[in-house]
Amino acid sequence: MPSLSADNRDDALQNGAVPAPAPAKPRRRRPELVLALIVLGLGVFVIAGTANVTAAASTLGLGPRFFPLLVGAAMILIGICYVIDVLRGGHGDPEESEDVDAQAPADWRGVFTVSVIFLAFAALLDLLGWVIAGALLFFGLALALGATSRLRAAAVAVILSVATYLAFVKGLGVTLPAGLLSGVI
Repeated sequence: MPSLSADNRDDALQNGAVPAPAPAKPRRRRPELVLALIVLGLGVFVIAGTANVTAAASTLGLGPRFFPLLVGAAMILIGICYVIDVLRGGHGDPEESEDVDAQAPADWRGVFTVSVIFLAFAALLDLLGWVIAGALLFFGLALALGATSRLRAAAVAVILSVATYLAFVKGLGVTLPAGLLSGVI
């Protein structure tokens, strides 16, 4: 059969002269299904982990179980909806943003830096306490993620660390490690 131009091929398809290409088999969205199941599993994990938390409610009436239960329930709901969507053939749209290059390679140096900062935070939390370790965590992440002013990053890190400490300890009644500041706080 002679080759057809695009316009002639469309006309031939409409007249039945050229067989239409077979429809593509629906491709399984395995990575998306795995992600949906991970979200669902993490929600169950959060709910199960919260079941063992025992502490009195705070003055606001909310105990330390409230927010983890809220987050866990939301993750389960989102996971179920996501699994259903993927099984029905839904898929994520490709990244479309004016400042994101979907073809750019992953920034493994940044991933490594952030991972080291989190591991250092976990290792130093009991020794230094939340306020100091949290300030170091926030400061390190700000620098790793591109903060230009170190002084501003340090000030914001200290404010965030103290604010979260007070919110959890005074607001929710959750005990956080005081570390080096145990006599001061």
